[in-house]
Amino acid sequence: MRNAATEGHTDLRTWLGAIADLAEAVNSTGSVHSLLDLVAGTACRLMSYDFCSVLLPDPTHQVLAIEGACGLSAGYIRGVNIKHPVRIGAGESGEAPSSRAFRTGRAVALSDVTAETHYAWGGVAERQGYRSIIAVPLMASGSCLGTLTCYRADVHEFSDDEQELLTTLANQAAIAIETARLRDREQQTIGELRELNDSLREQHALLRRSEDIHRQLTEVALRGEGVHGVAQALAALLERPVLFEDAYGSTLAAADAGGAITDDRFEGADGFSALRRSLTETAATGVVEIREDGSGTPWATCAVVLAKEVVARIWTPGDLAGLGPLGRRAIEHAAVVAALEMLRERTAVDVEWRLRGELLTDLLAQQPAAMATVVARAARLGHDLHRAHSVLVVRADTDPVTPASDRGIDAPRRVLSAVHTLAIRQTPRPLAARHGDDVVVLWPLDHGGGNGSAGEPPTGSAGEPPTAAAGAAPEAVAAADAIRRCVVRALPITVTVAVSRPCADLADYPAAFRTTRGVLTLTQLRGRRDRTVELGDLGVQGLLLQLEDPSELLRFADRVLAPVLDYDRRRNTRLLHTLRTYFAHGLSTARTAEVLFVHPNTVGLRLKRVEELLGVSLTQPDALLQLTAALAAIEVDGI
Repeated sequence: MRNAATEGHTDLRTWLGAIADLAEAVNSTGSVHSLLDLVAGTACRLMSYDFCSVLLPDPTHQVLAIEGACGLSAGYIRGVNIKHPVRIGAGESGEAPSSRAFRTGRAVALSDVTAETHYAWGGVAERQGYRSIIAVPLMASGSCLGTLTCYRADVHEFSDDEQELLTTLANQAAIAIETARLRDREQQTIGELRELNDSLREQHALLRRSEDIHRQLTEVALRGEGVHGVAQALAALLERPVLFEDAYGSTLAAADAGGAITDDRFEGADGFSALRRSLTETAATGVVEIREDGSGTPWATCAVVLAKEVVARIWTPGDLAGLGPLGRRAIEHAAVVAALEMLRERTAVDVEWRLRGELLTDLLAQQPAAMATVVARAARLGHDLHRAHSVLVVRADTDPVTPASDRGIDAPRRVLSAVHTLAIRQTPRPLAARHGDDVVVLWPLDHGGGNGSAGEPPTGSAGEPPTAAAGAAPEAVAAADAIRRCVVRALPITVTVAVSRPCADLADYPAAFRTTRGVLTLTQLRGRRDRTVELGDLGVQGLLLQLEDPSELLRFADRVLAPVLDYDRRRNTRLLHTLRTYFAHGLSTARTAEVLFVHPNTVGLRLKRVEELLGVSLTQPDALLQLTAALAAIEVDGI
């Protein structure tokens, strides 16, 4: 019988050398898989087997798979592992020797596999070319790690000595395998600890850098440098240009690493304007990356939130990956500091606006107690009431489709903010305040002198009061045009501005305000938008607005139009409206019909009825004059 014990192929020195090779393999940097191949090769060499394999259980402990081999073909290994897996336990075709050895912890041998009727691997055995097989368990620490399975090409009876030698080798191999696994787990643990240590080191560095970011931005807030200071500090931290803009797209501040810049760099960037308009106020907070249509230049943006309202937004070119965690943290912290700065500025502005609003109210109400201090209070706020002023009344144009209020816009406040931005750059400084739904601006005129004492009327450049008969001052009209342009740049709305004649005395302001507000109301009632108007633009209505007591004129209008008014009330008709529209459109029947969405014959019939009721002919100049005056009086009374 050919075996290691009887033929003397293996002496003690060879065995010890094999064990030393296994120990050296364990201590090397090789993989467990290479060690398993070495175990199989050592068994073949020491025991003079044709083929050997090492089978280990899968994670579920349901099958044994060949993980190391010597002499076996790749096809045989695939056939066993994939097509005919060695299931642990008895199956329909019986139990494989390797499975039995793994379960029982004892060697299992078959001297001739062809004689075994329930041997399911006969086909692959024939192709591989073996007839006999022995499987011994790999035992370590009282548990079975797998099996060492060896094959011979001939029929072979495995003696007890041979099985004992193979078991001894298997036990040594099991120790080597267990040691290698422990080494791998140790190396894995060391690697994980090293990664954790590196991560902690990085986190510590991030924390220190984050604290530095917090310190720098907090110092900006403590110094009260405002949003401009936050923008410059953030740009220096990021080494990128940054733009701060309010919720309506108006620039608050812009800076790069070198300091403040203009917003032209952003406006000229590819696709930035369209991208900015497409971002809604309800977009995600925190730092996000967006691109126009999902492509093009990426931009990082972060909302500045105050009392759950997006009050501003930070922009910087580039993607989030380039920013890194510190860059994102810097932007998020800058958003918080900017919110605090905007809250501080808003609080200060609100107080300033309230004081100016109270001053304007007192000036228009003309209460004696308040008027005694109004000039001094104005001076403390930086306004010289000794100088002549024009009253400008600013009102948002109504959008019949989507009113400003429906778009979340507090129009008077936003208009006042735009006017305030313009006013603080003027010398002497205009007085701007909110009055109801209007913004009222007292615009100082060049011909007003500063040579009077408190309570004295302003005088002209030649020492004479400016004449009340004059029209609106050119500089006041120019100021109104500038206000309209400023609002259009800052807001998605337009405004109409009415300009008064110069006020030569403190007592002139109430009448100037009432008249100018009337001019504005009549202008908007006529559907006119985004324009600058003054009293002279209204014709007859402008004259009527200046009457202190228009009661006699109103009685005249009632006498002239009473039959038509009574007819409209009783019949629920619109004769007066048709007449007003007819006059407003140059006595054109066709144009009136177009505006009223009726047939021209209908307009003709209505006008005929008006003539019958009033007993006049609309072709007579005297009748046209009386009716025009009466309609103008009604319009003025309506405001």
